[in-house]
Amino acid sequence: MEKKLTAKGTATRNRIIVGAAEVVRETGVAAVTLDDVMAHTRASKSQLFHYFPKGKDELLLAIAQHEADQVLEDQKPYLGRLDSWEAWRKWRDLVVERYEKQGDRCPLGSLFLHVGRATPGARAIVVEMLGQWQESLAVGIRSMQAAGHLPADVDVDRRAAALLTSIQGGVAILQATGQAAHLRAALDQSIEDLRRSAAA
Repeated sequence: MEKKLTAKGTATRNRIIVGAAEVVRETGVAAVTLDDVMAHTRASKSQLFHYFPKGKDELLLAIAQHEADQVLEDQKPYLGRLDSWEAWRKWRDLVVERYEKQGDRCPLGSLFLHVGRATPGARAIVVEMLGQWQESLAVGIRSMQAAGHLPADVDVDRRAAALLTSIQGGVAILQATGQAAHLRAALDQSIEDLRRSAAA
């Protein structure tokens, strides 16, 4: 059973996670050590093992959750307000900008490669994040239907899944090549296909 933390304990744990995430982004997950984390966060060894008793892998899993949450956080406020074509354009620009800045290094991908899909909770983090992202897109499409910008017979879940896949596919190519052209093209095409359904 997980130990319940006080408000102060939760704040300390979160501070360590955020600081450790910064270290991982700077040095890479394979190279990061607990000493690096302690130096950056000014946490003691006893503090680290108090909050992460299973050591580095448990801390990395917590960082992975933080990074997954950040993916969605970085898309606000537009991801939660996709109720006009202008809002969709701004959201699209935000997504492309985020991944262009990130470049071919993906802290979240590196973390999961390191901790492994078999690590308890690792797959759940990815599934939860992608599920929330897809549902947010679906909510946006339903908002467009409610506003009369899209017909009622648009398959909302299928369109949301296609949009998410266009992003993830484009990001995968960006990580392989360092170029964001495929991400822009795939996302633009998915949104354009959605707009065409309105014209039809």
